[in-house]
Amino acid sequence: MNVWIVLIALIVLIKCWALNPVFVETTYSQSFYPLISNLLRILTGWIPFSLGDLLYALAVILLTRVILKWFSRLKQQKSNRDFWKETGAGVLKYVLVIYIVFNVFWGLNYNRAGVAFQFQLKDTAISKEDLSSLMYWLRDRVNETEAAAHANRSQLKNMDYIYSGAIDAYSVIKIKHPFLEYKHPSVKSSLFGVMGNYFGYTGYYNPFTGEAQVNTKVPSFVLPFTTCHEIGHQLGYAKENEANFSGFLAAAASKDPLFNYSVYLDLYMYGRPYLYRSDSIQLKKIDSSLSPAVKDDFKELQQFYKKYENPVEKVIDFWYGQFLKANQQPDGKITYSRVILWLQEYERKYKH
Repeated sequence: MNVWIVLIALIVLIKCWALNPVFVETTYSQSFYPLISNLLRILTGWIPFSLGDLLYALAVILLTRVILKWFSRLKQQKSNRDFWKETGAGVLKYVLVIYIVFNVFWGLNYNRAGVAFQFQLKDTAISKEDLSSLMYWLRDRVNETEAAAHANRSQLKNMDYIYSGAIDAYSVIKIKHPFLEYKHPSVKSSLFGVMGNYFGYTGYYNPFTGEAQVNTKVPSFVLPFTTCHEIGHQLGYAKENEANFSGFLAAAASKDPLFNYSVYLDLYMYGRPYLYRSDSIQLKKIDSSLSPAVKDDFKELQQFYKKYENPVEKVIDFWYGQFLKANQQPDGKITYSRVILWLQEYERKYKH
């Protein structure tokens, strides 16, 4: 059978499958995906380094070699009609294969019904009053957990401590929400942490190896929540606000104040732009009531982001935003902060 017919048929099938979020939720995200993701984690979890980073590095090397070979041939004036036809067909074939594999291994999760469906939460705008109340609540959580977290901050130098803490956090939250059970852990430190700072990422999920990658070269107090966020991706929450919500549930349920402080600080930062747009004076008032240690952490984060500002990051940031928009996240990178829209409703609905 012609390979093009097979590839096009598979893509049409994927597109049709993705049309119904509830169907994707039940037949893929809660059925097929757990099987393939668990298998990948079993295969890669025991490896003590990031296999995914090495595979991506190898892919870049091979791609560079192919491009150089292509330019060499072009320079030798072998660029006739057959050359361009062969090049176009080859590139298109590889793109289609990667697209199919990506969706089978992970990408269909972008089309699932997801968190809102599972928790019966409304993804609607939050009122100014509710937002203000939520920000005061987050401020209280940050201030309450700060002292214990700072007293134990030396533990954040030990990534094994953070990874085991994140795994333990999910073992706690699964009691309340069984579908958040995390089996066969595979969380790794990225081999390219400093490069990640320049590229602007704190972690990522590798759908081809099943590994959760964490950039360990960032301010240490963000690492617990970042790890919980990446595990959320492993559980099939592809959209960034959904991974944030999964990470929030786990980190907030943790018995470790380092995780509690990390998540509440992160959510407070996500909520600030929303309140700034509706009531900047109120935000200034709440900001001023943060403890001095929390303000110091804010300052450290600002200095960190400023240190690594560069033109490449802006380009990557733009294209990553376009990638998110192409995958059911029309707000681009703002999607991360949309976790705020679910937070207060969840607290009202599930609060003990």
